[in-house]
Amino acid sequence: MTTTQEDQNFTLRSIAVPAFGPALLFCIGEGAVLPVIALSARDLGASVAVSALIVTLIGLGSWLFNIPASLITMRFGERWAIVGAGAVGALALGAAAFAPQMEHGIWLLAAAMTLVGMSASVFNLARQKYLTEAVPVMFRARALSTLGGVTRIGIFIGPFIGAGVMQFAGISGAYWVGFVGMMAAAALSLTIPDLVAPATSDGGPIPRASTLRNVAASHAGVFLSVGFGILLLSALRASRQVVIPLWADHLGMDATQASLIYGLSGAIDMLVFYPAGKLMDRKGRQWVAVPSTLIMGVALILIPFTGGFVPLLLVALLIGFGNGISSGLIMTLGADFSPDNGRSHFLGIWRFIADSGATGGPVLLSALTAAISLAAGVWATGVLGFAAAAVFAVAIPRLKHRRNY
Repeated sequence: MTTTQEDQNFTLRSIAVPAFGPALLFCIGEGAVLPVIALSARDLGASVAVSALIVTLIGLGSWLFNIPASLITMRFGERWAIVGAGAVGALALGAAAFAPQMEHGIWLLAAAMTLVGMSASVFNLARQKYLTEAVPVMFRARALSTLGGVTRIGIFIGPFIGAGVMQFAGISGAYWVGFVGMMAAAALSLTIPDLVAPATSDGGPIPRASTLRNVAASHAGVFLSVGFGILLLSALRASRQVVIPLWADHLGMDATQASLIYGLSGAIDMLVFYPAGKLMDRKGRQWVAVPSTLIMGVALILIPFTGGFVPLLLVALLIGFGNGISSGLIMTLGADFSPDNGRSHFLGIWRFIADSGATGGPVLLSALTAAISLAAGVWATGVLGFAAAAVFAVAIPRLKHRRNY
Protein backbone atom coordinates (compact mmCIF):
# COMPACT_ATOMS: atom_id res chain seq x y z
CA MET A 1 0.00 0.00 0.00
CA THR A 2 1.41 3.38 -0.93
CA THR A 3 0.72 6.42 1.22
CA THR A 4 0.25 9.76 -0.53
CA GLN A 5 0.91 13.18 0.96
CA GLU A 6 -2.85 13.79 0.82
CA ASP A 7 -3.40 10.70 2.96
CA GLN A 8 -0.81 11.87 5.46
CA ASN A 9 -2.51 15.26 5.77
CA PHE A 10 -5.98 13.76 6.25
CA THR A 11 -7.72 14.29 9.60
CA LEU A 12 -11.02 12.88 10.82
CA ARG A 13 -11.92 16.39 11.98
CA SER A 14 -12.08 17.49 8.35
CA ILE A 15 -15.07 15.21 7.69
CA ALA A 16 -16.55 15.12 11.19
CA VAL A 17 -19.78 17.05 10.58
CA PRO A 18 -20.92 15.49 7.27
CA ALA A 19 -19.66 11.99 8.15
CA PHE A 20 -20.62 11.63 11.81
CA GLY A 21 -23.28 14.32 12.36
CA PRO A 22 -26.06 12.53 10.45
CA ALA A 23 -25.27 9.27 12.26
CA LEU A 24 -25.56 10.98 15.66
CA LEU A 25 -28.87 12.66 14.76
CA PHE A 26 -30.37 9.51 13.22
CA CYS A 27 -29.47 7.43 16.29
CA ILE A 28 -30.79 10.06 18.69
CA GLY A 29 -34.09 9.74 16.82
CA GLU A 30 -34.00 5.96 16.98
CA GLY A 31 -32.93 5.93 20.62
CA ALA A 32 -35.74 8.28 21.60
CA VAL A 33 -38.43 5.82 20.50
CA LEU A 34 -36.90 2.47 21.45
CA PRO A 35 -38.02 2.56 25.12
CA VAL A 36 -41.62 3.53 24.29
CA ILE A 37 -42.53 1.24 21.38
CA ALA A 38 -43.77 -1.58 23.61
CA LEU A 39 -45.65 0.90 25.81
CA SER A 40 -47.32 2.40 22.73
CA ALA A 41 -48.38 -1.03 21.55
CA ARG A 42 -49.82 -1.86 24.97
CA ASP A 43 -51.75 1.43 24.99
CA LEU A 44 -53.21 0.45 21.60
CA GLY A 45 -54.54 -2.81 23.07
CA ALA A 46 -51.78 -5.24 22.04
CA SER A 47 -50.85 -8.17 24.25
CA VAL A 48 -47.42 -8.42 25.85
CA ALA A 49 -46.32 -10.92 23.20
CA VAL A 50 -47.53 -8.75 20.31
CA SER A 51 -45.92 -5.69 21.88
CA ALA A 52 -42.58 -7.51 22.07
CA LEU A 53 -42.97 -8.56 18.44
CA ILE A 54 -43.54 -4.97 17.33
CA VAL A 55 -40.33 -3.93 19.09
CA THR A 56 -38.40 -6.58 17.14
CA LEU A 57 -39.79 -5.35 13.80
CA ILE A 58 -37.09 -2.66 13.64
CA GLY A 59 -34.37 -5.30 13.82
CA LEU A 60 -36.20 -7.66 11.46
CA GLY A 61 -36.82 -4.89 8.94
CA SER A 62 -33.13 -3.94 9.01
CA TRP A 63 -31.96 -7.55 8.74
CA LEU A 64 -34.19 -8.51 5.81
CA PHE A 65 -33.55 -5.25 3.93
CA ASN A 66 -29.74 -5.41 3.91
CA ILE A 67 -29.53 -6.86 0.41
CA PRO A 68 -32.08 -4.42 -1.11
CA ALA A 69 -30.19 -1.65 0.72
CA SER A 70 -27.06 -2.52 -1.23
CA LEU A 71 -28.99 -2.22 -4.51
CA ILE A 72 -30.46 1.14 -3.48
CA THR A 73 -27.01 2.46 -2.55
CA MET A 74 -25.58 1.34 -5.89
CA ARG A 75 -28.48 2.88 -7.81
CA PHE A 76 -28.62 6.29 -6.11
CA GLY A 77 -25.15 6.72 -4.58
CA GLU A 78 -24.17 7.05 -0.94
CA ARG A 79 -25.28 10.62 -0.33
CA TRP A 80 -28.80 10.29 -1.73
CA ALA A 81 -29.26 6.88 -0.11
CA ILE A 82 -28.43 8.43 3.28
CA VAL A 83 -30.68 11.45 2.66
CA GLY A 84 -33.57 9.27 1.52
CA ALA A 85 -33.21 6.82 4.40
CA GLY A 86 -33.27 9.64 6.95
CA ALA A 87 -36.36 11.20 5.37
CA VAL A 88 -38.27 7.90 5.13
CA GLY A 89 -37.40 7.02 8.72
CA ALA A 90 -38.60 10.44 9.87
CA LEU A 91 -41.90 10.09 8.03
CA ALA A 92 -42.41 6.62 9.53
CA LEU A 93 -41.92 7.97 13.06
CA GLY A 94 -44.19 10.92 12.31
CA ALA A 95 -46.88 8.44 11.24
CA ALA A 96 -46.34 6.41 14.41
CA ALA A 97 -47.08 9.52 16.48
CA PHE A 98 -50.61 9.50 15.03
CA ALA A 99 -51.22 5.79 15.71
CA PRO A 100 -53.24 6.42 18.94
CA GLN A 101 -55.72 8.48 16.92
CA MET A 102 -56.29 5.78 14.30
CA GLU A 103 -58.92 3.05 14.47
CA HIS A 104 -56.39 0.34 13.66
CA GLY A 105 -53.40 2.15 15.11
CA ILE A 106 -51.56 -1.03 16.06
CA TRP A 107 -51.12 -1.88 12.37
CA LEU A 108 -49.84 1.60 11.62
CA LEU A 109 -47.35 1.31 14.48
CA ALA A 110 -46.15 -2.09 13.23
CA ALA A 111 -45.75 -0.82 9.67
CA ALA A 112 -43.91 2.27 10.90
CA MET A 113 -41.42 0.26 12.94
CA THR A 114 -40.74 -2.06 10.00
CA LEU A 115 -40.12 0.96 7.79
CA VAL A 116 -37.78 2.47 10.39
CA GLY A 117 -35.76 -0.77 10.34
CA MET A 118 -35.60 -0.75 6.55
CA SER A 119 -34.49 2.89 6.57
CA ALA A 120 -31.82 2.14 9.16
CA SER A 121 -30.50 -0.65 6.94
CA VAL A 122 -30.04 1.71 3.98
CA PHE A 123 -28.65 4.49 6.19
CA ASN A 124 -26.09 2.25 7.89
CA LEU A 125 -24.89 0.52 4.74
CA ALA A 126 -24.55 3.75 2.75
CA ARG A 127 -22.64 5.60 5.47
CA GLN A 128 -20.29 2.61 5.93
CA LYS A 129 -19.60 2.47 2.19
CA TYR A 130 -19.05 6.22 2.08
CA LEU A 131 -16.48 6.20 4.88
CA THR A 132 -14.76 3.15 3.41
CA GLU A 133 -14.13 5.02 0.18
CA ALA A 134 -13.68 8.57 1.52
CA VAL A 135 -11.17 7.84 4.31
CA PRO A 136 -7.56 6.74 3.64
CA VAL A 137 -6.93 3.15 4.66
CA MET A 138 -4.44 4.21 7.35
CA PHE A 139 -7.33 5.98 9.16
CA ARG A 140 -10.05 3.45 8.33
CA ALA A 141 -10.45 1.71 11.70
CA ARG A 142 -10.44 5.03 13.57
CA ALA A 143 -13.12 6.41 11.24
CA LEU A 144 -15.37 3.36 11.51
CA SER A 145 -14.79 2.96 15.25
CA THR A 146 -15.77 6.60 15.67
CA LEU A 147 -18.87 5.93 13.58
CA GLY A 148 -19.72 3.00 15.84
CA GLY A 149 -19.08 5.13 18.93
CA VAL A 150 -21.22 8.01 17.65
CA THR A 151 -24.03 5.52 16.97
CA ARG A 152 -23.89 4.30 20.56
CA ILE A 153 -23.81 7.84 21.92
CA GLY A 154 -26.93 8.69 19.94
CA ILE A 155 -28.79 5.60 21.12
CA PHE A 156 -27.69 6.39 24.69
CA ILE A 157 -28.82 10.03 24.87
CA GLY A 158 -31.93 9.66 22.69
CA PRO A 159 -34.10 8.22 25.49
CA PHE A 160 -33.23 11.14 27.79
CA ILE A 161 -34.26 13.70 25.18
CA GLY A 162 -37.42 11.72 24.49
CA ALA A 163 -38.22 11.52 28.20
CA GLY A 164 -37.87 15.29 28.52
CA VAL A 165 -40.25 16.00 25.65
CA MET A 166 -42.74 13.40 26.91
CA GLN A 167 -43.16 15.46 30.06
CA PHE A 168 -45.01 18.00 27.92
CA ALA A 169 -46.29 16.06 24.90
CA GLY A 170 -47.07 12.59 26.28
CA ILE A 171 -45.81 9.38 24.75
CA SER A 172 -46.16 10.76 21.21
CA GLY A 173 -43.45 13.28 22.12
CA ALA A 174 -40.82 10.55 21.79
CA TYR A 175 -41.90 9.92 18.21
CA TRP A 176 -41.69 13.63 17.41
CA VAL A 177 -38.14 13.67 18.80
CA GLY A 178 -37.44 10.75 16.48
CA PHE A 179 -39.01 12.61 13.55
CA VAL A 180 -36.92 15.72 14.15
CA GLY A 181 -33.70 13.73 14.69
CA MET A 182 -34.02 11.69 11.50
CA MET A 183 -35.19 14.62 9.39
CA ALA A 184 -32.24 16.66 10.67
CA ALA A 185 -29.97 13.75 9.74
CA ALA A 186 -31.39 13.79 6.21
CA ALA A 187 -30.91 17.55 5.92
CA LEU A 188 -27.33 17.47 7.21
CA SER A 189 -26.53 14.60 4.85
CA LEU A 190 -27.08 16.97 1.93
CA THR A 191 -23.69 18.47 2.84
CA ILE A 192 -21.87 15.17 2.22
CA PRO A 193 -19.60 15.68 -0.81
CA ASP A 194 -20.11 13.22 -3.64
CA LEU A 195 -17.34 10.70 -4.23
CA VAL A 196 -15.67 10.81 -7.63
CA ALA A 197 -15.11 7.43 -9.20
CA PRO A 198 -11.43 6.91 -10.01
CA ALA A 199 -10.61 6.75 -13.69
CA THR A 200 -8.68 3.79 -15.06
CA SER A 201 -5.06 4.89 -15.28
CA ASP A 202 -4.11 2.58 -18.14
CA GLY A 203 -7.03 3.50 -20.35
CA GLY A 204 -8.23 -0.07 -20.18
CA PRO A 205 -11.84 -1.23 -20.26
CA ILE A 206 -14.13 -0.30 -17.42
CA PRO A 207 -14.66 -3.30 -15.12
CA ARG A 208 -17.89 -5.18 -15.72
CA ALA A 209 -20.64 -4.34 -13.24
CA SER A 210 -20.76 -6.81 -10.39
CA THR A 211 -23.76 -8.88 -9.41
CA LEU A 212 -24.83 -10.11 -6.01
CA ARG A 213 -24.25 -13.70 -7.10
CA ASN A 214 -20.69 -13.28 -8.38
CA VAL A 215 -19.68 -11.20 -5.33
CA ALA A 216 -21.07 -13.91 -3.03
CA ALA A 217 -19.27 -16.64 -4.97
CA SER A 218 -15.92 -14.88 -5.32
CA HIS A 219 -15.79 -13.96 -1.61
CA ALA A 220 -17.30 -17.16 -0.21
CA GLY A 221 -14.10 -17.92 1.70
CA VAL A 222 -14.29 -14.59 3.54
CA PHE A 223 -17.99 -14.95 4.33
CA LEU A 224 -17.56 -18.51 5.64
CA SER A 225 -14.54 -17.67 7.83
CA VAL A 226 -14.31 -14.07 9.03
CA GLY A 227 -18.03 -13.73 8.31
CA PHE A 228 -18.75 -16.55 10.76
CA GLY A 229 -16.71 -14.66 13.34
CA ILE A 230 -18.76 -11.50 12.93
CA LEU A 231 -21.96 -13.56 13.16
CA LEU A 232 -20.76 -14.88 16.54
CA LEU A 233 -19.71 -11.39 17.67
CA SER A 234 -23.11 -9.96 16.73
CA ALA A 235 -24.87 -12.74 18.63
CA LEU A 236 -22.64 -12.04 21.63
CA ARG A 237 -23.36 -8.30 21.54
CA ALA A 238 -27.12 -8.72 21.21
CA SER A 239 -27.31 -11.34 23.95
CA ARG A 240 -25.37 -9.31 26.53
CA GLN A 241 -28.01 -6.56 26.20
CA VAL A 242 -30.58 -9.07 27.43
CA VAL A 243 -28.40 -10.93 29.94
CA ILE A 244 -27.67 -8.00 32.29
CA PRO A 245 -31.30 -7.02 33.03
CA LEU A 246 -32.41 -10.66 33.19
CA TRP A 247 -29.75 -11.60 35.74
CA ALA A 248 -30.48 -8.45 37.75
CA ASP A 249 -34.12 -9.53 37.89
CA HIS A 250 -33.03 -13.07 38.82
CA LEU A 251 -31.17 -11.60 41.81
CA GLY A 252 -34.30 -9.72 42.89
CA MET A 253 -33.10 -6.22 41.98
CA ASP A 254 -35.63 -3.55 41.12
CA ALA A 255 -35.84 -1.76 37.76
CA THR A 256 -33.83 1.22 39.01
CA GLN A 257 -30.85 -0.91 40.05
CA ALA A 258 -30.97 -2.90 36.81
CA SER A 259 -31.11 0.29 34.74
CA LEU A 260 -28.19 1.79 36.67
CA ILE A 261 -26.02 -1.26 36.02
CA TYR A 262 -27.01 -1.32 32.34
CA GLY A 263 -26.42 2.42 31.96
CA LEU A 264 -22.97 2.39 33.58
CA SER A 265 -21.97 -0.53 31.38
CA GLY A 266 -23.08 1.49 28.36
CA ALA A 267 -21.12 4.52 29.57
CA ILE A 268 -17.88 2.50 29.66
CA ASP A 269 -18.81 1.17 26.24
CA MET A 270 -18.82 4.72 24.80
CA LEU A 271 -15.50 5.85 26.25
CA VAL A 272 -13.02 3.53 24.55
CA PHE A 273 -14.00 3.42 20.88
CA TYR A 274 -11.35 5.82 19.53
CA PRO A 275 -8.28 4.28 21.25
CA ALA A 276 -9.45 0.89 19.98
CA GLY A 277 -9.71 2.20 16.43
CA LYS A 278 -6.24 3.73 16.67
CA LEU A 279 -4.85 0.40 17.89
CA MET A 280 -6.45 -1.41 14.96
CA ASP A 281 -4.97 1.05 12.49
CA ARG A 282 -1.47 0.85 13.95
CA LYS A 283 -1.13 -2.76 15.09
CA GLY A 284 -3.79 -4.66 13.16
CA ARG A 285 -7.38 -5.82 13.51
CA GLN A 286 -6.46 -8.90 15.55
CA TRP A 287 -5.27 -6.73 18.43
CA VAL A 288 -8.88 -5.75 19.08
CA ALA A 289 -10.91 -8.59 17.56
CA VAL A 290 -9.45 -11.33 19.76
CA PRO A 291 -9.20 -9.50 23.13
CA SER A 292 -12.66 -7.91 22.88
CA THR A 293 -14.43 -11.21 22.28
CA LEU A 294 -12.39 -12.98 24.98
CA ILE A 295 -13.18 -10.24 27.51
CA MET A 296 -16.91 -10.40 26.79
CA GLY A 297 -16.84 -14.20 26.88
CA VAL A 298 -15.09 -14.30 30.26
CA ALA A 299 -17.39 -11.63 31.69
CA LEU A 300 -20.51 -13.51 30.63
CA ILE A 301 -19.18 -16.73 32.11
CA LEU A 302 -18.72 -14.86 35.40
CA ILE A 303 -22.27 -13.45 35.54
CA PRO A 304 -23.93 -16.57 37.05
CA PHE A 305 -21.38 -16.41 39.88
CA THR A 306 -22.47 -12.91 40.90
CA GLY A 307 -24.88 -12.64 43.81
CA GLY A 308 -25.40 -8.95 44.40
CA PHE A 309 -25.38 -5.43 43.02
CA VAL A 310 -21.63 -4.70 43.21
CA PRO A 311 -20.37 -7.99 41.70
CA LEU A 312 -22.88 -7.75 38.84
CA LEU A 313 -21.93 -4.11 38.27
CA LEU A 314 -18.22 -4.98 38.04
CA VAL A 315 -18.88 -7.76 35.54
CA ALA A 316 -21.21 -5.49 33.54
CA LEU A 317 -18.45 -2.86 33.39
CA LEU A 318 -16.09 -5.51 32.05
CA ILE A 319 -18.64 -6.43 29.39
CA GLY A 320 -18.99 -2.75 28.50
CA PHE A 321 -15.23 -2.41 28.13
CA GLY A 322 -14.99 -5.49 25.91
CA ASN A 323 -17.87 -4.35 23.74
CA GLY A 324 -16.56 -0.79 23.61
CA ILE A 325 -13.15 -1.70 22.24
CA SER A 326 -14.89 -3.72 19.50
CA SER A 327 -16.76 -0.61 18.34
CA GLY A 328 -16.59 -0.43 14.55
CA LEU A 329 -14.86 -3.81 14.28
CA ILE A 330 -17.55 -5.42 12.12
CA MET A 331 -17.65 -2.39 9.80
CA THR A 332 -13.84 -2.24 9.61
CA LEU A 333 -13.48 -5.90 8.69
CA GLY A 334 -16.25 -5.51 6.13
CA ALA A 335 -14.44 -2.53 4.62
CA ASP A 336 -11.09 -4.38 4.63
CA PHE A 337 -12.36 -7.35 2.67
CA SER A 338 -14.80 -5.55 0.37
CA PRO A 339 -13.76 -5.27 -3.30
CA ASP A 340 -13.64 -1.99 -5.20
CA ASN A 341 -16.02 -3.43 -7.79
CA GLY A 342 -19.13 -4.67 -6.00
CA ARG A 343 -18.54 -3.10 -2.59
CA SER A 344 -22.25 -2.38 -2.05
CA HIS A 345 -23.16 -6.01 -2.74
CA PHE A 346 -20.40 -7.26 -0.45
CA LEU A 347 -21.42 -4.96 2.42
CA GLY A 348 -25.08 -5.92 1.97
CA ILE A 349 -24.19 -9.60 2.45
CA TRP A 350 -21.80 -8.71 5.28
CA ARG A 351 -24.44 -6.77 7.18
CA PHE A 352 -27.00 -9.53 6.56
CA ILE A 353 -24.63 -12.03 8.22
CA ALA A 354 -24.02 -9.70 11.16
CA ASP A 355 -27.72 -9.00 11.66
CA SER A 356 -28.42 -12.74 11.49
CA GLY A 357 -26.22 -13.14 14.56
CA ALA A 358 -27.87 -10.20 16.31
CA THR A 359 -31.26 -11.81 15.70
CA GLY A 360 -30.21 -15.35 16.59
CA GLY A 361 -28.21 -14.63 19.77
CA PRO A 362 -31.16 -13.70 22.00
CA VAL A 363 -33.17 -16.58 20.51
CA LEU A 364 -30.43 -19.01 21.59
CA LEU A 365 -30.38 -17.46 25.06
CA SER A 366 -34.16 -17.73 25.33
CA ALA A 367 -34.25 -21.35 24.15
CA LEU A 368 -31.55 -22.54 26.57
CA THR A 369 -33.09 -20.59 29.44
CA ALA A 370 -36.47 -22.22 28.78
CA ALA A 371 -34.98 -25.71 28.34
CA ILE A 372 -32.38 -25.69 31.14
CA SER A 373 -31.86 -22.51 33.18
CA LEU A 374 -30.93 -18.85 32.86
CA ALA A 375 -27.39 -19.64 34.04
CA ALA A 376 -26.99 -22.23 31.28
CA GLY A 377 -28.19 -19.72 28.71
CA VAL A 378 -25.72 -17.11 29.96
CA TRP A 379 -22.82 -19.57 29.92
CA ALA A 380 -23.68 -20.64 26.37
CA THR A 381 -23.65 -16.98 25.36
CA GLY A 382 -20.21 -16.61 26.93
CA VAL A 383 -18.94 -19.56 24.89
CA LEU A 384 -19.83 -17.58 21.76
CA GLY A 385 -17.13 -15.10 22.77
CA PHE A 386 -14.45 -17.79 22.92
CA ALA A 387 -15.61 -19.22 19.60
CA ALA A 388 -15.49 -15.78 17.96
CA ALA A 389 -11.98 -15.17 19.33
CA ALA A 390 -10.79 -18.49 17.89
CA VAL A 391 -12.26 -17.71 14.47
CA PHE A 392 -10.69 -14.24 14.38
CA ALA A 393 -7.30 -15.53 15.58
CA VAL A 394 -7.16 -18.02 12.72
CA ALA A 395 -9.07 -16.36 9.88
CA ILE A 396 -7.89 -12.74 9.96
CA PRO A 397 -4.16 -13.39 9.47
CA ARG A 398 -4.82 -16.20 6.99
CA LEU A 399 -6.87 -13.89 4.76
CA LYS A 400 -4.75 -10.79 5.27
CA HIS A 401 -3.65 -10.75 1.62
CA ARG A 402 -7.28 -10.24 0.59
CA ARG A 403 -7.69 -6.96 2.42
CA ASN A 404 -8.35 -3.86 0.39
CA TYR A 405 -4.96 -2.25 1.12
